[in-house]
Order: sequence, then structure tokens, then C-alpha cells
Amino acid sequence: MAKSKDQQRFSSNIHIKNRKASFEYEFIDKYEAGIVLQGTEIKSLRERKASLQEAYCYFQGNEMYVKSMNISEYSNSSFSSHEMKRERKLLLKRKELEKIKAKVEEKGLTIVPTRIFINSRGFAKLEIAIAKGKKLYDKRDSIKKKDQDRELKKMKL
Repeated sequence: MAKSKDQQRFSSNIHIKNRKASFEYEFIDKYEAGIVLQGTEIKSLRERKASLQEAYCYFQGNEMYVKSMNISEYSNSSFSSHEMKRERKLLLKRKELEKIKAKVEEKGLTIVPTRIFINSRGFAKLEIAIAKGKKLYDKRDSIKKKDQDRELKKMKL
């Protein structure tokens, strides 16, 4: 089935990942949330000028926000640009928000942004995960497993 012109225009390979998160945390559940962005922020995302390294999510009332997500200023903007590390509201369904809030309050888990991407309709989405922090020995195990996988790939070639 052929894609329409709009789908071809919006279907892109923009995936900005938080690689450190998978090393620091063990993911329990993942959710896909919309982000409230300003005009120049989406343009910067399309140029892949964003970082999730220090970003974290939190609840304020019954709404979820992401803080410290760095979206660089758009290079072609004139006088009206955005703040690079402002708080951005996340858009989730009410039931999902209640479910996430209950899990985080109950078990002492945290909410970590893992990936930003642009979906087929052209909207920026943030993948968040309910996560549990890894202990030092868990990190050692994950490093050991990565090394073993790398060695197996070398042997197959």
C-alpha cells in the first residue's frame, strides 16, 4: 500500500534515546505520551537537537511534566525562541495518569523518559518508563551480558 504525501513527509527516523537510562534503571512499564511544545521546539527536534540525559518526570497535581529535557534553540529563529530546559507538560489519558501515579507512590518507583520520536502523523511523542533503580551488582551483570553478546556476534561473523 502506498503512503500518501503527508505520511511520507512526516515518516522520519527521528529517535533521540536516553541510553544511560537503560543502564541505570530496570524498566517495568512503558508508555507513550504527547508533549506540549512551542513552535521552535518542534523545529529543533526535527533537526535532532535534543537531549534526555538529565531529564525526569514528575506529577504536579493530576498532570505530569518532564523537567530538564534539553531542546536546543532553533538555528533559524529570529527574536522569538524558547527556553532550552523549560518544564513541558505531557499528554496522557486520565486512566494512564492515575495508574502511573499509583505505582510511583506505592512502590517508590520513578518515571524516566527513554526516547523522543516523531510519529507517522507528525506529532512529537515521548516514551516514558516506570523504572526501578539498579544496584551496583545489577549494573555489573548488564555489562557482562553486553560483553557476552558482543563476543557471540564476533564469532558468528
